[in-house]
Amino acid sequence: MNPIKETILFEGKELSLETGRYARQADGAIWCTYGGTIIMATVVASKDENPPDMGFFPLSVDYIEKFYAAGRFPGGFLKRESQPSTAEKLTARLIDRPLRPMFADWFKNETQVLINMFSYDSECDPKVMSITCASAALMISDIPFNGPVAGCRIVKKDGNYIVNPPDSDEDQKYELDIVVAGNKDSLVMVEGEAIEASEEEMTHALELAHRSIQPLLELQNKLVEKINPVKREEKVIEVDKALKEFVRKNAIKTIEKALSTTDKLERYSLIKSAKEEVIEKVLEQVEKGSDFLDADNVEKVEKRAKGFFSDLVKDEMRQMIVKTGKRIDGRDLTSIRPITIDLNVLPKVHGSAMFTRGETQSLGTVTLGVGHDEQRVDTVTEEDSKTFMLHYNFPSFSVGEVGRLKPPGRRELGHGNLAERALKPIIPSAEEFPYTIRVVSEILESNGSSSQATVCSGSLAMMAAGVPFKKHVAGIAMGLIKESDDFFILSDILGDEDHLGDMDFKVAGTKDGITSIQMDIKIEGLPREVMERAMIQAKVGRMHIIGEMEKAITGPREELNPNAPKLHCMKIDVDKIRDLIGTGGKNIRSIVDQTGADVEVEQDGSVKIAAKNQDILDEAIAMVKSFTDSVELGKVYEGVVTRVEDYGAFVEIMKNATGLLHVSKISEERVENVTDVVKLGDKLKVIVTEIEFGGKFKLSMKPSDFETDWVKEKENRKSSPRGRNDRGDRNDRGSRDRDNNRRR
Repeated sequence: MNPIKETILFEGKELSLETGRYARQADGAIWCTYGGTIIMATVVASKDENPPDMGFFPLSVDYIEKFYAAGRFPGGFLKRESQPSTAEKLTARLIDRPLRPMFADWFKNETQVLINMFSYDSECDPKVMSITCASAALMISDIPFNGPVAGCRIVKKDGNYIVNPPDSDEDQKYELDIVVAGNKDSLVMVEGEAIEASEEEMTHALELAHRSIQPLLELQNKLVEKINPVKREEKVIEVDKALKEFVRKNAIKTIEKALSTTDKLERYSLIKSAKEEVIEKVLEQVEKGSDFLDADNVEKVEKRAKGFFSDLVKDEMRQMIVKTGKRIDGRDLTSIRPITIDLNVLPKVHGSAMFTRGETQSLGTVTLGVGHDEQRVDTVTEEDSKTFMLHYNFPSFSVGEVGRLKPPGRRELGHGNLAERALKPIIPSAEEFPYTIRVVSEILESNGSSSQATVCSGSLAMMAAGVPFKKHVAGIAMGLIKESDDFFILSDILGDEDHLGDMDFKVAGTKDGITSIQMDIKIEGLPREVMERAMIQAKVGRMHIIGEMEKAITGPREELNPNAPKLHCMKIDVDKIRDLIGTGGKNIRSIVDQTGADVEVEQDGSVKIAAKNQDILDEAIAMVKSFTDSVELGKVYEGVVTRVEDYGAFVEIMKNATGLLHVSKISEERVENVTDVVKLGDKLKVIVTEIEFGGKFKLSMKPSDFETDWVKEKENRKSSPRGRNDRGDRNDRGSRDRDNNRRR
């Protein structure tokens, strides 16, 4: 063992990066200690000298949390970690995005980055530090990596900006909360949310983040200087200039025609035809005899020709934007595609909206539920429940492809998480709206940012459902073309522009500010002034989209959708909770079985009742009150006769609350026989005329008693002079008698 370690004090906590002691067979391994949090990043790349060209860089990044790190057992039946949680997948995505553009273009070996969390200190967030840890592992390995990069988290609380706040503050509602990654000169990745932050506030947070990560970059460089790793030798790829020129000459006209076609499917058909034609000509040329490289290997020539064709499409699209200021669908750089909106397209759901922007279409639906519909979150770093959730589905037909049905992957989870963050700051509080809210976005067409279309359809659907969602939230995706030192920012990018451009920058918010932000770049950094320009341009586009949304609906419906469950919240005395629940829960079960309503009871006495319609809700409320209400003097009840005696009848007016209806109180006229008027099982309207010590009470059916204010009558009897003097005289006589007895 030859451990090498570097340590700094970062935001008041000791941070160290160590290598050479653990996981020594990996290409690179870093043991990162941050306060009491310990994570280990390992990197391994295949040793194949001639890896197959898959058409993409085969990089996998995984983040794994161990429950033992926090001294806890995994929840559920199986007491071991199984598949990664949604939180782990989102963290892995957060690490992947700043690392991916930093690998050398020529490097195509399969590469795996794995981050394990072994010890968890709630004062030291392991997720954001994993970016720095993974970068350090790549830096000390032999893998070609143009780093270092580092990440930090910036929050704004009570007007103050904080770097890397502790996880123990998760209950806080921050005004701004973003994760930023970058290198020495520029930003690489941004993701986060805010409560309607201004562009100036967001820019300030990004600048603070970039300054804050500089010590983390320097720490990695010091470690690299001590190790001095030898990187893998760069592979020199010989360019077949003859084949490249042949492809260009035979395909350029068709490509230019295709790129001027606004319809996506028609454009794709033209590009496909052009590709097939040029490949056919290449193969004919090989058969005749050519000076192409590896002309004796037809498969290599064909694959190389396809690569040149794809590069040509990309270059032509970019040059068209740079030279003419026009895009492949005919728009200028700042225009937004046409928007159409349809509300309540699904008659039986609680709320729905179809949002279409160009060739991107999202069907947003809202489902309202009660407490047991909340999502339980149980991870190493978080134990909580969610009353608002957003799920995003991206079927293959939305892009005209055939695909297998499978669980949502990282892309779907990431897009749904971004849209959820955008809407969450405007969701009403539980006190204002005690429902559980689930929004689902079904992407029916996609050519552009479907995650930002999801933001729009979700906002519209909630207003259509009657959720008190006070402001519209809209999202827009920005793109970037960088040529030399010139930057061309594109509003509302198409799918092709996302794929062939240099940046994907998404901003969502209301008219009053930003609620979520995400940036990914494919170049090695982005100057601050370019990001500022992109945010201002995004704001203009966002205002336009919100204007179109307000034409469809300006605010939430005054009443909930008739299909939504009816909800009633009430409070009972804590000592009445036992009466409501009953022995073994029999009382609650009886309410649910008889009415079909859902009843939830909290420890503080809060009772939440949900039902399909108002009649069921009213019946359930009455039953809850029957178990929990106390008998009130002068209140009228409808009860059932449970027993009949010669002197009167016993009437049950509430569960376990039975009072005496004396024979003298049955009628204004004299009643000789009780059974002549009331019988067992009769439903009677009675009024409480007296409550005795110990809870016993008396009832009356006499019409005159219904006109009496029994509360005032009781007070009058207590305070009447005669009553007070009588008691006083009796007390005085009693005192004199006792005194006389003592004298005797």
